[in-house]
Amino acid sequence: MAARAYWSGQIRLALVSIPVEIYPATRSAGRIGFNMIHEPSGQRVRYEKVVPGIGPVDTDEIVRGFAVTKNDYVLLDEDEIEAAKVESKRTLDLVQFVEADEIDVLYFEKPYFVVPADELAEEAYVVLRDALKAARKVGLGQIAVRGQEHLVALKPCGRGMVLETLRYADEVQKAHGFFAEIGPDKPQKDLLDLATSLIEQKSGKFEPGKFHDRYQEALQRLIAKKSKARGKRVIEERSASAPKAGNVIDLMAALKGSLGEKGGSAKTPAKRKRA
Repeated sequence: MAARAYWSGQIRLALVSIPVEIYPATRSAGRIGFNMIHEPSGQRVRYEKVVPGIGPVDTDEIVRGFAVTKNDYVLLDEDEIEAAKVESKRTLDLVQFVEADEIDVLYFEKPYFVVPADELAEEAYVVLRDALKAARKVGLGQIAVRGQEHLVALKPCGRGMVLETLRYADEVQKAHGFFAEIGPDKPQKDLLDLATSLIEQKSGKFEPGKFHDRYQEALQRLIAKKSKARGKRVIEERSASAPKAGNVIDLMAALKGSLGEKGGSAKTPAKRKRA
């Protein structure tokens, strides 16, 4: 089945309009999902909508509410919520261009592939793509999808372009609140040099195919075994546990030992301290 477009419309830059279609660039099909099952009967558990002191209620008696204070809600019906939705104009106006590294990684949310809607749109599409490459910029704008408005960044990607949804400023927490207690002291130079050498030794090109979700793979193996075992209990063997975080270590010895691992290209210092 052909992929379904997440959004279709036009990218507008001043007087130039480019018809495009936008498709999700990621998928979650490989993730294993579970249902809650009543073990004695083997039937799936269903959940009722219940009000404390009243019991089960009908769906048509339920409205949405926003908590102003504890147990105090502003109630909204579906018509009121629909009226607040943003009209989808099917147009992405590029209103600003910024350096790609100006946008903090915390703002990026989800990527989408942007493709020209037809052959007539391809020429203008390619011009915009290459202009962004030459300027080393990304375009910013907003699109409305299902009544909600999203801040987005448009950037070149190989022969095409990628659109990434961005979080708004009030959705991103300030880092200084989490890092405030980290002291201002700089590390010892010899420790920093060893850590830098270790990073250089393990540097290489990013190859995502080399990384696997071991939890999902273990679940797939477990489900396959369980299916063959006709419901009998099966336990996956655990691998050797990693050292506990609480262990006291000699940082210098640990870094030197890491540099001396088999296959390392850096020279190992002749003397080592005991861990």
